[in-house]
Amino acid sequence: MRETIAAYEAQDNVNHPKHYNSSPAICECGRRIECIDITRHMNFNIGNAVKYLWRYLNKGGLEDLKKARWYIEDHIKHWGNTVS
Repeated sequence: MRETIAAYEAQDNVNHPKHYNSSPAICECGRRIECIDITRHMNFNIGNAVKYLWRYLNKGGLEDLKKARWYIEDHIKHWGNTVS
């Protein structure tokens, strides 16, 4: 039982999934920078695009690149209508 808990805590797919914390970038505090540290400061479409670009090599491959493109194109479509 103890080994099972330790294995779960080591690979926390809910709070710190590997495909979002695989960046080699390290914060000044010594903690690995995760995708959410960056995207929480962005609007929805751009944050999602960055999320899919961040993880594409470790999770979804080409499908994640297509999802990122969809969010960027959606943002351009809506943002273009708000600029005068």
